[in-house]
Amino acid sequence: MKKIILFISIFIISLLHARELDLSASVISDNEKIISSRNMGYIKSIRVNEGDKVKKGTLLYEIDSIEIDNKKEQALLNIEIYKNQFENVKLNYERYKRLYEKDLVSKFDLEQLELKYNTLLNTLKIANSKLNELNNQYRYLKVKAPNDGLIIKKSIKVGEMSMPGMPAIIISDLSTLKIETQINENDLKYVKKGDKVEIFIDSIDYKTEGKILSIIPNSNPMAHTFILKISFTKNEDILPGMYAKVSISIKE
Repeated sequence: MKKIILFISIFIISLLHARELDLSASVISDNEKIISSRNMGYIKSIRVNEGDKVKKGTLLYEIDSIEIDNKKEQALLNIEIYKNQFENVKLNYERYKRLYEKDLVSKFDLEQLELKYNTLLNTLKIANSKLNELNNQYRYLKVKAPNDGLIIKKSIKVGEMSMPGMPAIIISDLSTLKIETQINENDLKYVKKGDKVEIFIDSIDYKTEGKILSIIPNSNPMAHTFILKISFTKNEDILPGMYAKVSISIKE
């Protein structure tokens, strides 16, 4: 009887010293991609809007090809000029080789013509390489989604100049959603990586269990808080930016 009373007493004491730590949180994506162009040019068309869900390979926007068209036209013209020059030099070079064998021209003249022949041959190879490079740039005019996701920001308009490296569209990967919250430094001793937590997303009346994946120091040293990243079971209604609550049972 005494053992039962002792057990009940310990259980009650443990309950008195346990409490719920409730934290405000939000849904984030661990894989947000900033999409930008590789080529400069005017934006010809935009196929998506903010809030659209896209699949990998979906055409996001297209850049006008006029810049590359002009460069390609010049490259083709250069190749034609170099090709004609090369054919003429080649013809003379072959003739001089035959004349040299008959000792009718000097070795110096033959070497000079050979040098010109090799120079034009290399110039023609470089010009063809530039043409191939321009042809490859056409595929970058159609900017496509690198993965499935949600368009959360669009910073471009039709008719604007697309600049290489400048953010155009941001895609949030819905398959890598996490819960992010901040915990006070004083409460840090009550949690550790791998702990189970309760998660509630009020806007869609969704409740589930999560697990602490990482504990990260805040980038602001004056905040005296640490960031918790939490994995959880998702459904298709959950989107980045949703408000969430995290409840952690702790014993003091």
